[in-house]
Amino acid sequence: QVQLAESGGGLVQAGGSLSISCPASGSIFSINAMSWYRQAPGKQRELVASINSENSANYGDSAKGRFTISKDNSKKTVYLRMNSLEPEDTAVYYCNMRVRRSPIHLLVDYWGQGTQVTVTS
Repeated sequence: QVQLAESGGGLVQAGGSLSISCPASGSIFSINAMSWYRQAPGKQRELVASINSENSANYGDSAKGRFTISKDNSKKTVYLRMNSLEPEDTAVYYCNMRVRRSPIHLLVDYWGQGTQVTVTS
């Protein structure tokens, strides 16, 4: 099966920057889209950013102007560069990929286990 492994989370002061990554492994025919979501304690999971096969990116309101999503198709990896971090950005960040395992398979969403990002005041 497809496995996603987020890494790069950690502790950072407000105003700082952090980059996280998510490589995919397993049987993959194509990846329709790659996304980052986050979930803070007591809050619903929300979209941070997504990028499609045409390299077109979409951002959630909280990420616009501060975060940048990118990908490396050869490495099957999605990245998120986070600048001007705020305490409100503290959350577990999850990688999501919409994957087609073969031409006859349906598109299926896969999730990583998440990486913790903590921003201090």
